[in-house]
Amino acid sequence: MTKLLMLVLLIVSAAAIACAQTKAEVKPRTEPVRTARVGIINPAIDMKGYLAVAVEAAKHRESRRLTEDEFIQISREPGTIVLDARSTEKYNELHIKGAINLSFPDITVDSLNAALPDKNARILIYCNNNFVGEQKAFPTKISTASLNLSTYIALYSYGFRNIYELGPLLDVKTSKLEFEGTIKQ
Repeated sequence: MTKLLMLVLLIVSAAAIACAQTKAEVKPRTEPVRTARVGIINPAIDMKGYLAVAVEAAKHRESRRLTEDEFIQISREPGTIVLDARSTEKYNELHIKGAINLSFPDITVDSLNAALPDKNARILIYCNNNFVGEQKAFPTKISTASLNLSTYIALYSYGFRNIYELGPLLDVKTSKLEFEGTIKQ
């Protein structure tokens, strides 16, 4: 009899727990449901095209990364443009002497036509991740979000092919590059 009573209590307990779990599972969700939206079309946004251009630009970029000395030498050649795509605020604080500023969010067909009308011009780029020693002007980004990468791909997407990139990580206090801006060096 005791065994039978214990068995009944065990079954009733298990049933109560199962009911409680079922009720908990059917409570309304408080978090929004996130689903992939297939079929949302926007002809002004092309992820597949971007990824294809990024792969092509990456191959192009492999042989176009410069040492500090190469960057300095080429920057002095006539017709060469040093482009800083950081924010205007960061550019004003400190930038490579002679660089022009075209902030990355402002890169458009019109702004490129105004700032870089010759698609064959030699363009040298650099970004935050090329420099240490002045965190305020050159705040570090994670390596996969380096502005050099985005800028290179953007310029390549717009048809520029004569692009070169400063390769190494340099200390602004010991670099051979000349800097100017509101932060005293």
